[in-house]
Amino acid sequence: MKKILLIYFLSFNAISELTLEITQGTEDPYRVAIIKFSGADKATADIQKVVFDNLLRTGEFTIFNNEDLLSIPQIEEDIVFNDFRILDIDFLVMGKVEDDGLNIAVEYQVFDISKAKKIRTSTVYGIPNKNRQLAHYVSDGIYQEITGIPGIASTKLLYVTEDNDFKLLISDADGSNEQVLLESTEPIISPSWSPDSKKVAYVSFETGIAKVYIQDIASGNRQVAVENSSQISSPAWSPDGKFLSLTMYQDGNAEIYILNLKNKNLTRLTNHYAIDTESTWSPKGSKIMFTSGRSGSPQLYELDLKKFNSRPKRITFDGNYNAKGSYLPNNEGIVFVHRADTNFQIALKYFNENFVRPLTNAQMDESPSISPNGNVIVYAIKDDGMGLLSGVTLSGAKFRLPASKGAVREPAWSGYLR
Repeated sequence: MKKILLIYFLSFNAISELTLEITQGTEDPYRVAIIKFSGADKATADIQKVVFDNLLRTGEFTIFNNEDLLSIPQIEEDIVFNDFRILDIDFLVMGKVEDDGLNIAVEYQVFDISKAKKIRTSTVYGIPNKNRQLAHYVSDGIYQEITGIPGIASTKLLYVTEDNDFKLLISDADGSNEQVLLESTEPIISPSWSPDSKKVAYVSFETGIAKVYIQDIASGNRQVAVENSSQISSPAWSPDGKFLSLTMYQDGNAEIYILNLKNKNLTRLTNHYAIDTESTWSPKGSKIMFTSGRSGSPQLYELDLKKFNSRPKRITFDGNYNAKGSYLPNNEGIVFVHRADTNFQIALKYFNENFVRPLTNAQMDESPSISPNGNVIVYAIKDDGMGLLSGVTLSGAKFRLPASKGAVREPAWSGYLR
């Protein structure tokens, strides 16, 4: 008998928590000094450690702490910029934690050493007993000020693990704070975040065939997306959250449909004897990209939803396999699974270029998901037969997120949570 267990988001800590490991940094990292935050209680030390680790784990920073410095300023007026120039430090971060037992806040400052000036002062207010999330927001502010790119420490990851059963899990972007959304003896695949990151859609085989479910994260409530006797898979949310694109086998063949979530109406987009699947929306929702075998091998195609009777346009030509595509958030290109010879790699293709950029070099990389800032791709790999998550930034840093128990696969990155 099939067993399905629904678990509310805040009710259970999983034992297979991911541990993020940087395997390669960027060639020219930012050199940043972080002065020990002021504040007497344990929360101060905990928050600073999370901030320190968040920046270090991007692979884009070399971090200096108090023991590495020539001088340790406590206030802005104490800063001797030349002491930091001698060490080739680019930026200085100072902060203080204020905690009155009811409210907690972090005030931090960022200084540009080469310009000898303060470039940011911010105060981030937290929620009691949510110090990690507070620290993630502080990290994101520091990251954005230094790199010019919004930070993603405060975002979430969604993924599936398989051990004795299948679990759909959610965690912080660094793999901590893991929670179980769903546990089942039957497979769970294709998790996808709603644009506001308050709901997820996924495919469960708990009834014996593939069905798409939509689940509210805060309450745990869920429902079947489409009441239908056909196999349904590969859900993807439209940018406005009003529609899902789906793969349906309604007439015995895999075709792309759009589901109106308000009235449950279905609109068929493709009609071909080949398999059409793995649809995804462009950032503005005007186009849909999908994988199709209509050219004889899996390739990526695109439909313009603004054009009447639009015909699918093939958009990948290099290699004998291109699938599971996603648009970069700025719509400058796409990320996908690419095979030129025998290896399956994660690849990037900018629309203004006529060549593919391989980002990884393993034998079996799959299921890429792009961070909301467009700078990081997380994907599933196999290492010694074990499934785990890995990641690469567009600047060249690489990391892994192995679980302490079970295989990990099918990652999906949330949007910004503020």
